[in-house]
Amino acid sequence: MVRGVLEEMRIRSLGVIDDAVVELSPGFTAVTGETGAGKTMVVTSLGLLLGGRADPALVRIGAKAAVVEGRIAVPADAAAAVRAEEAGAELDDGALLVSRTISAEGRSRAHLGGRSVPVGVLSELADDLVAVHGQSDQQGLLKPARQRGALDRYAGESVAVPLDKYTAAYRRLRAVTLELDEITTRARERAQEADMLRFGLEEIAAVEPRAGEDTELAAEAERLGHAEALASAATAAHAALAGNPEDPEGVDATTLVAGGHRALEAVRSHDPALAALADRIGEIGILLSDVSGELAGYADDLDADPLRLAAVEERRAALTQLTRKYGEDVGAVLAWAEDGASRLTELEGDDDRLGELTAERDALRAELSGLARALTDARVEAASRFAAAVTEELASLAMPHARVTIDVRQTDDPDGVEIDGRTVAYGPAGVDDVELLLAPHPGAPPRPIAKGASGGELSRVMLAVEVVFAGTDPVPTYLFDEVDAGVGGKAAVEIGRRLARLAKSAQVVVVTHLPQVAAFADRQLLVEKTHDGSVTRSGVQVLEGEERVRELSRMLAGQEDSETARAHAEELLAAARGDG
Repeated sequence: MVRGVLEEMRIRSLGVIDDAVVELSPGFTAVTGETGAGKTMVVTSLGLLLGGRADPALVRIGAKAAVVEGRIAVPADAAAAVRAEEAGAELDDGALLVSRTISAEGRSRAHLGGRSVPVGVLSELADDLVAVHGQSDQQGLLKPARQRGALDRYAGESVAVPLDKYTAAYRRLRAVTLELDEITTRARERAQEADMLRFGLEEIAAVEPRAGEDTELAAEAERLGHAEALASAATAAHAALAGNPEDPEGVDATTLVAGGHRALEAVRSHDPALAALADRIGEIGILLSDVSGELAGYADDLDADPLRLAAVEERRAALTQLTRKYGEDVGAVLAWAEDGASRLTELEGDDDRLGELTAERDALRAELSGLARALTDARVEAASRFAAAVTEELASLAMPHARVTIDVRQTDDPDGVEIDGRTVAYGPAGVDDVELLLAPHPGAPPRPIAKGASGGELSRVMLAVEVVFAGTDPVPTYLFDEVDAGVGGKAAVEIGRRLARLAKSAQVVVVTHLPQVAAFADRQLLVEKTHDGSVTRSGVQVLEGEERVRELSRMLAGQEDSETARAHAEELLAAARGDG
């Protein structure tokens, strides 16, 4: 199932191309044309769209700038779509629009989904969109970081099951280790914090504050500090209301109100309105009597004891010491004490927690070692199968003596986990470093595939790798340039057959000069120059029927009208269709 395709590219003022549109489709597309016609500009253009280096020498002579625009269909949930949206880009009807402009002065600009972005963003998207394999530009599986993931996908359940278990144990170990590090590295700060909390809690416990006590004591201190004035005022008020025994001739409010009430009572039967007033005066008399009694009691109960006042002030001073340190009032102090006691319990439990975490860490490291060993064994077994499959593919691609191996190795690290008596580095995907190696001929030492192959061999090696990995690599589009360099005949047919096989699970674009390869393509594009040496819109054609036979004939014999070449071309097409 194709997971996204490069639908088309428009190329303007790039090299020999004046203004051309390259229309692509799912499956296998072959790009052909005479030498120097501009076929490799397809590869160059795609490289620019993927964040490749901008060379002002690529700008067509006489033009101010070269422009490459591409339309790539991307599922909305694909990693590339998510990253593009993070950069502010928008999908256009399920497609991502990408453009790159290079000025003749060397300036470069990139746009993604209608938004100007740094060129680096295009490079980030490249790994998820297109794998380019050519003599000068290699991406995808040549990156060691990607080779382990590809091998794991190739291995399937044999690696996936232990990897899931390993990953879960690794994450737990990371969490435990981080907590241990925090407790250990902050031991001094935590001890200091615990001492501070103990001191504060002891200080508060020694005072034993009570909720609301500070408010009550403030009111009592205010009363005791003005006891004489309060008593004098209460006595004077009582005398005004109830009279002074030492002054029997004096007039008081109670006596006057009582006299007024008696006067009205004598005549109340004559007028209801006056009777109502008499009742109200009677109520005033009762109220005066009650207030007078309370004033007398207040004056008798008022304690002007200076010792009590001193005790109150001393207690308030003790509470003030607490509120200065632990809260704005006694309520806040008590809340601090509650939180502090909880935190102290946590800190005092560090020693116990340290022991528990250390034991769990050691157990997890032991478990991780066993899981890592199982994961390595599964990868080694899968690597052996993979290497044999790729080596077999190479034998049919004119590299009969080449041998591919996968080096699954570990790196010593004193802080790592123990595997078979070695202490090795470990990470979220295990302890293994995975690298594809190639010995191109007997006696040659295996070397990383980017260094073990030369020229067109490298594209053939990567074709073999991609065919074996078909369906497991998440990249939806592959572009091969010079994959057929230095081969012909039966080997060329095998290259075409394998490209067609790869195209069943991904989009494949191949720049080729071999008719045996082009015949297997689902679509063939012809790039040809006009008389002035440029490639225009009409210079990139989709070949069908007779036109395709003519181009294959030219590729076979250099003569479009050769009957022998035409017969051979038709035979190639028929064989390719029958092979599919």
